Amino acid sequence: MDTLPRRQQEVLQATVRHYVDTVEPVGSHTLVRRFGLPASPATVRTAMGALEQRGLLTQPHTSAGRIPSQRGYRLYVDQLLPAPGAAALQLERELAGISLQWAALDDLLLHLARRLADLTGLLSLITRPQRPSPLLQAVRLVPSGDRLLVFLVQGPDFSTSLNLRLGAGLEEELPILERWSNQQLRAGGDGRIPWERLPAELRRSGGLLRQALDSHGRIRSEELDAVVAAGLGGLLAQPEFRHSSSLLPVVQLVEHGPRALLGITGPQAPVATEAIWIGTEHPHAALGQCSVVQATYRTGHGGRGQVGLVGPMRMAYATARAAVQSVASILERLLS
Repeated sequence: MDTLPRRQQEVLQATVRHYVDTVEPVGSHTLVRRFGLPASPATVRTAMGALEQRGLLTQPHTSAGRIPSQRGYRLYVDQLLPAPGAAALQLERELAGISLQWAALDDLLLHLARRLADLTGLLSLITRPQRPSPLLQAVRLVPSGDRLLVFLVQGPDFSTSLNLRLGAGLEEELPILERWSNQQLRAGGDGRIPWERLPAELRRSGGLLRQALDSHGRIRSEELDAVVAAGLGGLLAQPEFRHSSSLLPVVQLVEHGPRALLGITGPQAPVATEAIWIGTEHPHAALGQCSVVQATYRTGHGGRGQVGLVGPMRMAYATARAAVQSVASILERLLS
């Protein structure tokens, strides 16, 4: 987006600040009076008209003042974002003194999520650090009495074991099933066993192994989806969400797919180190009236997690951005 003339920059900045503070459309006289703009109301009104023509401001009603549009917020974030305020700096100082004193990681994440929500009045989300799972390379089947030990080899230094109940008469099939499974893994190269090709004579033992692998995959997926959240009440208090129906899709995501709030579609999906999604820029339609500010943190063991804030597009972006960066930095320090 092209750089705006200085006067239009000043007017857009002032309009965003006014709307964030008041949730009210604003006119030229108010901007001049409140922010001391070095121009007459007529000059500011002309600048507001030019910004509206560019699609950066919009007029909700014919007789009302103007408010920022989604495009206006995007230009503001990309080009005009001010330094973070005192609240964000206070949070950074407070977090600098934290030590790893919690018995469980979730205790630490919940404490940080609550502080983030308290500071901003927004919904805060922190994902547990996760390492992308390497692809399944080989399967080892070891019978032991009425139990079956299944070793899932995912690399030279990474394997998982499953302990299953072995049905009667299945032990003889195991060497053949193991050989067939490993042949399929080597041929496919994608870590997937094509069960539709399972020979009929291996249907019983193969069905047992498939069921165990599916269950293991679901548990792993649930672990990846785990997100610590705080501040939903603060989000409900925002004027944009006064009617519960407007927030219902977001609440449903918090309950059933919270990682999608941070634009994460899968454990292998690339995630930017820092991102600000505004309105319909977000990949999930439920966030079309919201903004999401997020930052990535990394652990000393190669894990990666996300810190995010969800709120209306009318958001104090500088404070939100600084706050999630502070929390991400403290998690990197504590978990490295």
